[in-house]
Amino acid sequence: MTMQTRSLGTTGPQVSALGLGCMGMSALYGDADRTESIATVHAALEAGVTLLDTGDFYAMGHNEMLVGEALRTAPAARREQALVSVKFGALRSPDGDWAGYDGRPAAVKNFAAYSLQRLGVDHIDVYRIARLDPDVPIEETVGAISELIEKGYVRHVGLSEVGADTIRRAAATAPIADLQIEYSLISRGIEESVLPTTRELGIAITAYGVLSRGLISGHFARDRQLAANDFRAYSPRFQGENLQHNLDLVEALRKIAEQKGVSVAQIAIAWVLSRGDDIVPLVGARTRERLSESLGALDVTLDHADLAAIERAVPADAAAGDRYPAPQMAHLGSK
Repeated sequence: MTMQTRSLGTTGPQVSALGLGCMGMSALYGDADRTESIATVHAALEAGVTLLDTGDFYAMGHNEMLVGEALRTAPAARREQALVSVKFGALRSPDGDWAGYDGRPAAVKNFAAYSLQRLGVDHIDVYRIARLDPDVPIEETVGAISELIEKGYVRHVGLSEVGADTIRRAAATAPIADLQIEYSLISRGIEESVLPTTRELGIAITAYGVLSRGLISGHFARDRQLAANDFRAYSPRFQGENLQHNLDLVEALRKIAEQKGVSVAQIAIAWVLSRGDDIVPLVGARTRERLSESLGALDVTLDHADLAAIERAVPADAAAGDRYPAPQMAHLGSK
């Protein structure tokens, strides 16, 4: 495996061709092993992964503290190569409920102060509001991040799950490094207007959900029982007939993967990598075993025949069910 690099847009840094999304190490996918999670971050850094993604609301700060511990205990050379991307703005209650988003400038600076402390760093490499605050113009939120950049606390402005109009308004306010948004074989909503807009403006895409929360990883069993603290227990794509339909798509993809001698997860990640050098997939591996499998996607080359076969097996809009429950879909810039 040779780790390639890509740029986070025309204004952002060089990063590894794959990034590590750390959310699942703390929240929303059932229980995780802290020791194994930290070992997985270390293994990613050792393999040349530079981009680590977290959010201040992932288990109410737990994930930032975990990433901070992983960085603190990593070899100095590996720690220095790490670039940390942080999402902020989601409001939580002690029982874990969601209470909207706060993009007010004072709140932006407050969130950043706590993140810097939990992560144990003197700056955040890419800072972004997780979802648009409908009561605060994006210009004000991005402007506050720009002020943090001027003071050395943040290096680059990012965006998350917003549509083309918001992207343009944000980019007119400050240079935008990247847009973090879901993109996978079965989540292709960005192709209509979001991706053309980011490419016009020189903004990169950091794609999360490249395996659709494990749905198209090739490892999700039809009879799997999900824990109550697993987001997928309530996700439309993992329910009843939707799940059965979506796993039929996975089996069609498996035939192509087997012909190439790779895993389903590897061909799904390789497909995202093939969509352009301006796209950096975030893999949500929680164990070293799954990380190793994901990194193997870097060695998978898809030719025109492969891509055509994948398109026939899993056409755009082939998935059954929305990617989030209805209340959360309302906050997404690309449904």
